[in-house]
Amino acid sequence: MSLYSQSVSKRLIALLLALLMLLSMLPAALAEEDDDEQDIGSVSQELVDEMNDLDRIEDDEPVYVVGEVYHEKNVEDFDRQSPAIYTAKTIKTCILYSARDINSPKVFAKDSSRSIEILSVGIVWCVGRVEGNLGYIKRDKLTSIERVDKVNTPPYGVLKSTYIATTKAPAHVRKSMSDQDQDFVVLDKGSKVSIWKIMDGWAIVIYMRNYGYISLTELTDLIPVSPTDTPLRSDTPIAAYTSFYKMVQTDANIGRIHNIANAASRLCRIYQPGEAFNYNTQVGPFRVSNGYEKAPVLVNGTTVLGTGGGVCQVSSTLYNALLQLPGVTILQRRPHGPSGASYLPHGVDAASGGTNLNLRFRNDYSFPIRVEAQSMGDGALYMAIYRADME
Repeated sequence: MSLYSQSVSKRLIALLLALLMLLSMLPAALAEEDDDEQDIGSVSQELVDEMNDLDRIEDDEPVYVVGEVYHEKNVEDFDRQSPAIYTAKTIKTCILYSARDINSPKVFAKDSSRSIEILSVGIVWCVGRVEGNLGYIKRDKLTSIERVDKVNTPPYGVLKSTYIATTKAPAHVRKSMSDQDQDFVVLDKGSKVSIWKIMDGWAIVIYMRNYGYISLTELTDLIPVSPTDTPLRSDTPIAAYTSFYKMVQTDANIGRIHNIANAASRLCRIYQPGEAFNYNTQVGPFRVSNGYEKAPVLVNGTTVLGTGGGVCQVSSTLYNALLQLPGVTILQRRPHGPSGASYLPHGVDAASGGTNLNLRFRNDYSFPIRVEAQSMGDGALYMAIYRADME
């Protein structure tokens, strides 16, 4: 027998002896375990439960996949000769930034109110030009905004919808064009929405001061919004807008959701040529006797509790639809203080509820218009305006 074989044999014999010794000790070890079974068993179960809870937390933790998003125009898309679409004044210091971030380097800054040319309007930021300098400026820093071309340029802040649709199942308003990304809100089946743009199989909506994305697979009854005052067909609106509200289930917010639906239902009617509309009269008074509940009210930038809280979102959403119609004249409108209402882009809200806080308009078309409003209490407030003589 070789030395290698002798070495292997000795190792096998040593392993067998060690195994026999372990087997002989096993009954005693089992007996000791039985003596301590209650204490050891209880501790082990707690550890097992903790581990199971951790596993469940890890299993339930969603994994989000961010998709493509809509890109606004950048400073690089313009130059010193690019035509401006609006002119404006700035509040206090005029500051242009190199990026959409107040912490980015300043391109231009002077401690006085300045005239600024607006080349592009985004949800939060605009591309502006001052004394040949191009940069970004926040919308809430602009005032006294005027159209350069009053005939062909829509009023400042107008976001003309291109389609309306109905949710055919619970529809997710996502944060990007990915069905695995987070959602802002999930709409119920049968909820109506207006669509700003369609891109790569996704409906783009304006969710507060962000872009939201709904997969077209979750929508049905896609109907175009007429780009002019002449409807494309009888079921085509000539203007539409959808705003969104939060679904926090507190008593105050539940009251707000109720008030939005109540106010929206009071808007649905036909307005004849030359007829003037008074929001406070038509939708109010905002009392318990008219079905309104207590909810947060925004007054001069401060939130207080009052009966009818939330009705300003209805007047503001209607205002955004009316802005799309050149044949409608706005007679009265005031914003919610310097910061505006957070559920809309800055500069396009319309406060209501008082003598000086009201939305009034007049139908200066030669034809009647019909307002349709809907809020199902699921986070969306839909507004559409139709030409009533062609339905």
